[in-house]
Amino acid sequence: MIAYVGNIEKQTLENTSFRRVLFTGKHAQLVVMSLGPGEDIGDEVHQNVDQFFRIEQGEARFVFNEGQDHAVGEGGVVVVPAGTYHNVINASKTASLKLSTLYAPPNHPAGTVHRTKTEAEAAEALQHA
Repeated sequence: MIAYVGNIEKQTLENTSFRRVLFTGKHAQLVVMSLGPGEDIGDEVHQNVDQFFRIEQGEARFVFNEGQDHAVGEGGVVVVPAGTYHNVINASKTASLKLSTLYAPPNHPAGTVHRTKTEAEAAEALQHA
């Protein structure tokens, strides 16, 4: 794929996978995510990757360095600089959280689809083994 052209809002809202890579370029990667009620991505840090998040549906809690806690709703954005521990938590007990994220540089293999968090964790364990 030379470039990504599409309706990111529609693709984010229609996505039911935990993680789905839509586009991978040399310096950036576009991903859509869906977190179930109460689900989180897990506390993580990317030492050499900046990350941009946009919430399309739902209410998220972003926790930085296990101390700073921010509520972010629909239309909200968050930029996480490289080296910052972060977790994204679906604050709802009943509805999915739909978001898109940009990694710069790319963080996942091109074309990655993880239907569930468990599947994503297993793939990442293999990738870092």
